[in-house]
Amino acid sequence: MASRTTEPCSCDTFVALPPATVGSRVVFGKNSDRPSDEVQEIVYFPAASHKAGDKLECTYIEIEQAAKTYAVVLSRPSWIWGAEMGANEHGVCIGNEAVWGREEVRDNEALLGMDLLRLGLERADTAENALTVMVDLLEKYGQGGNCMESHMAFTYHNSFLIVDRKEAWVLETSGKYWAAEKIEEGVRNISNQLSITTKIDQEHPKMRDYAKSKGWWDGEKEFDFAAVYSYVNTARMTTSRGRYCEGYKLLNKHKGNITSETMMEILRDKESGINMEGGFMTTGSMVSILPQEPNLPCIHFFTGTPDPDRSVFKPFIFVPNITQLLKTSSPTFGHDDPVKKKPRFLTKPDRRHELYKQHESAAVIMKTFKEKGKEMLEQIRKLEKEKISKMESILQKGCLDVNQAVNLFSQCVEEEINTYCLRV
Repeated sequence: MASRTTEPCSCDTFVALPPATVGSRVVFGKNSDRPSDEVQEIVYFPAASHKAGDKLECTYIEIEQAAKTYAVVLSRPSWIWGAEMGANEHGVCIGNEAVWGREEVRDNEALLGMDLLRLGLERADTAENALTVMVDLLEKYGQGGNCMESHMAFTYHNSFLIVDRKEAWVLETSGKYWAAEKIEEGVRNISNQLSITTKIDQEHPKMRDYAKSKGWWDGEKEFDFAAVYSYVNTARMTTSRGRYCEGYKLLNKHKGNITSETMMEILRDKESGINMEGGFMTTGSMVSILPQEPNLPCIHFFTGTPDPDRSVFKPFIFVPNITQLLKTSSPTFGHDDPVKKKPRFLTKPDRRHELYKQHESAAVIMKTFKEKGKEMLEQIRKLEKEKISKMESILQKGCLDVNQAVNLFSQCVEEEINTYCLRV
């Protein structure tokens, strides 16, 4: 078993469904909290068809490829195949969390939780179908491997929030065992702890038997997944201090009035710890609007840069012939990548993309020169508000210019970079 080299640090993922939101919309959000020097990139992969027998190389292992994969947009640590969060062309969004419990975390190389997330997006057209894809792959290939670009081991089990236009599913794992909870209204969040208690809508067929065999459950008491598979006091989950509780309180504070901007405010909240700082920090953020009216487009906002409080949420809409996201894509190193060589992680290449570099320089200005930094922050917030307003107009009028949507995200990245360049 690999030892944890860092105290449990995790992300926070949120969903709000009607009637908790304004309008007939589902709103999804996530902060990805990772090592502070890790680059997160925003990448797009179009839909594709594959030949029978094709193989797929994930972060550490090779698996069978599906006959068809859907178009996806991903926010991911630039050294992995999978993703921390993302969406597909059918309006499915997924975010994952690191979780620990009674079951030992194995360091053998298998599928990362981040690989399972991308596979769910590429192979499923609804949230429930993504859940099925992911648990089937978990059963077949298992989960495991170092989750940090370092020779020091950082391993964990995974939980996921899987969302579409109609509903959400929380999937929580412990090794190959899992439980899932369906959410059809209101709010829900996940953080770095198991949170499914007695409302279990799907589960691994041997999950309860395994718990009995380990002496974690007597077979008579009502089965509480989080209490049985971890050390969580589930009676105090929403009242004790901690990231899960803080996220729960922020969601409920705005319940009934939640919009995409509300979700962005939650992700920017530093007092709660949701917007994390330090050795582990928020390295990328995502907010999605999923209208329940099928004729309206889903809109996904990504930062692609650290600290959402000094970043721009930039909109992306799935349309044919998307312009490749070159300035948020990190350089690639092929077979020479230290991740692919064994022993792994002996060196660490510069994975910064163009937006990251410009944002990094601007962040120094923001911290060092108070007035100039304030002016720069005002400019990027103005840019963000303009984009949000335009997206709201699209949703209100039901009119999307496909030719403009092709370059929507890339154009906003250019405008953000120009703002930094003019003031650095």
